[in-house]
Amino acid sequence: MIQGIFYARFLPQEGTKIVAQSPPGCIVPVTTPSPNTAPVPSQTISNLNASITSSSTTPGTSTTTPAIKSPLFDFAVLSEYIIPREPFRNRYITVTDPDNKYLVLGFPVSIPDPRYHRNEFIFNFGLVVDRDVDQVPYERVVRRLAITFAEMERQSGYLSQDQTKAQEEYAWEERRDMNGDGGFFSMRRPIESLLEIIKEDLNNYGECMIPVDDANTINMKLFPYHPNPPEVKSWHVPVAKMKLADIVDPTWDLTLQKVIAHIDGVSDVRRIAFQADVSLELTQLALRHLLYYDTILLLDMFFFSACYAPRPGIHDFIANVDGIVDECANYVCVGALGIHSNDNYKYSNPRSSSTTTLNNNSSALNSFSTTPRSSSHHLSTSPSNLSPETHSHHPTSPFYNPSSSCLLSIERDHRLPNYLLIKLMTTFASSKTVMEWLKMHMDAGIDVLRYVDVRRLVQFGVIKGCLYRVHKHVVSKQYLASLATGQSRKLTEREAAARGGGRRDPLQKYTDGCHCFDEIITEMNMTDAEVMERLKGFRGAPTGDLAVLHR
Repeated sequence: MIQGIFYARFLPQEGTKIVAQSPPGCIVPVTTPSPNTAPVPSQTISNLNASITSSSTTPGTSTTTPAIKSPLFDFAVLSEYIIPREPFRNRYITVTDPDNKYLVLGFPVSIPDPRYHRNEFIFNFGLVVDRDVDQVPYERVVRRLAITFAEMERQSGYLSQDQTKAQEEYAWEERRDMNGDGGFFSMRRPIESLLEIIKEDLNNYGECMIPVDDANTINMKLFPYHPNPPEVKSWHVPVAKMKLADIVDPTWDLTLQKVIAHIDGVSDVRRIAFQADVSLELTQLALRHLLYYDTILLLDMFFFSACYAPRPGIHDFIANVDGIVDECANYVCVGALGIHSNDNYKYSNPRSSSTTTLNNNSSALNSFSTTPRSSSHHLSTSPSNLSPETHSHHPTSPFYNPSSSCLLSIERDHRLPNYLLIKLMTTFASSKTVMEWLKMHMDAGIDVLRYVDVRRLVQFGVIKGCLYRVHKHVVSKQYLASLATGQSRKLTEREAAARGGGRRDPLQKYTDGCHCFDEIITEMNMTDAEVMERLKGFRGAPTGDLAVLHR
C-alpha cells in the first residue's frame, strides 16, 4: 500500500524542495492555507466509463486529503537521495529511512536544456511504501511517472510552469465550465490533484486513468509479481490448489486442457503425459505455466517404501494451532465428517445436512491451503462413496470401550480422536519406512487402514510443513573419482563381456549422488525393489563401492 507520494524539484536558490505531496504533510510539514489560496479539487476517475464530476467550492475552502500529523520520515536526512548526485540520476533508486520503517522509491530525472537556469531541470516523483512490502510492482509505477512527466515537460514545460498560476487557471476554468462557457480540460490539472488521485486509485483499485489535459492521460496499473517457477521433473506429482475444471475456458491452449484433465494429485508428470497423449516436454511446460500462476504445487511420489520425518512445524500440529488437527481429520479420515471435536470427543450427527464427507477414492484433490497452519483456508472435502455402516465394531479398535455404557459411533463417522492423529503424525521417522510405520501401529492395535487414508495423511503433513520426504541417493566412490579427474575407468574383459560389448550399465549415471530414487524409478521404469536388486548386482564398481544415502 502506498503511504505517500510526492513531487520534488531542485531549485537553484533553495535546493531540493517538495513541490507537491499526498497526503499533505507526509514528507514535509504543511502550513494552513491562507484565505486567498485557490482550492484544489479532489476527484477520482477509476475507469474510462466513469463520468467526470466536480463539486462546487468556494474561495478559502480546501477539498484535499487532510494533512497527517507528522512526516513519515526526516526529509532533511534523505533529501540528498531524493535529488541525488549526477551518477544516480535517470535511474531507479530505493532508499530506506533511518528508522527502517519505510522505503522511498524514486526515479530522479535530469533534462538538459539551455532554456533552464543552469541549463538543467531536475525533478523526481517518488512513492513511500512500508519496508516489508514487495516493491517490484511499484517500480513500474515510478518509472512510468518519470517517463510520462519528463516527456510532458519536454513538449510543453508542464512541470517548470508556475504552480500557483496553474492552480488559479485550473480553478477559473472549472468555474467557467460550471457556467457552460467552456471545456473542463482546457487547462492542465494541478500536480497536487494528480498525486492524490494516483495514490487513492492505486491503493483502492490497483489502477488509475487520469486525464491531465487535452493531449495527455496517465494510465497505470499494479501487476502482481510472480517469480519464475521451478523446473518440473518427470517424477514430480502436481496437486491442484483449486478446482481447475471450473476455471478452464475453451479458448485455453489445447495441450493445457488435456494436461489439466489428468491432474489428480496421484499421477506423476510422466504418467500424466502418457495419459494425455502429450509429449513430456510439453507437459512440463504446461505445468510450469500453472505453477507460475500459483494454481498447483509439486509433491513427491508416494510409496510405502519411502521415509518421512517430522519438521519443526510438527509443534503447531501438536498444539492444534488454528484447528489444524481438525482440518487434518476432515481430509484424511475415511468417511470422516466435517466436525470439530472437543475434549469430550463429541461428534455431530452424521446425517446432518451441514456436514460433508471425504471421498475415500482420493482421485481428485480440490482446493486447499498451502500455507502451513492457515485458519482461513481448509482442505476441502467431497461426498464419500462408502457407506459407514459397512464396517462393524472391532475389539482392536481404539474406540472400543467395553466398560463404557455406550460405544462411540466410530463406524458411522470414522473420526479419529485428535490425540491419535497427533500420535500418527509424530511417529514418522527418517529411519522408518511408511510400511514399517504402518505395521508398528497395526501391532499396537490401531487399524490405521480402516480409518485413515495414509497417502492423504502424508500429503497433508508435507503440504502443511509438518513432514518432509527423506530421499535416497546412490553414490559410487569410484564413479565420483572418475568424474572429478575427467578420466573414465577402462573396463576389464569380463566386465565388457557382461555389459554386451563394453557398454556402461544404465544405472551408472545415477551413482553420482545427485539423482534420487524417484528419478531412477521414473526414468528406468522400475520399482524401488528392482532398483535395489540391480544395485546389489551392479558390476560397474567393486564390492563395497556403492552406498545408499538418505537425506
